[in-house]
Amino acid sequence: MDFFEDFWSIFWWLFCVYAIFAFLYALFMVITDLFRDHELSGWWKAVWIVFLAFVPFLSLLVYMVARGKGMAKRGMAQARKNQQATDEYIRQVAAASPSAEIAKAKALLDAGTISAAEFEHIKSKVVV
Repeated sequence: MDFFEDFWSIFWWLFCVYAIFAFLYALFMVITDLFRDHELSGWWKAVWIVFLAFVPFLSLLVYMVARGKGMAKRGMAQARKNQQATDEYIRQVAAASPSAEIAKAKALLDAGTISAAEFEHIKSKVVV
């Protein structure tokens, strides 16, 4: 009998592949959380890593039960920190420097596109 001729063999194979990827994802999330937690001492981190290496499935379950709430809080804090860094970078890149804004306004003034009053208004907005 060929493997791909039986529906349940394919279904079982797909389930096993999914389970392996879910296990690996959970394992990497726990390891990431271990190194993200600054309150946990290095010795406790080492103990968790040893248990994850030798008894991985049970260690994952115990870690998720014992430290799951803190894991979620640390994940949210990291997401907020990443969002703030992204927002700050976007503001920094998107906003032109005050001297560049004044130079653009001066070029418009020299070209006759804006009046001296408009130039002073732009200059006062940029400086503040």
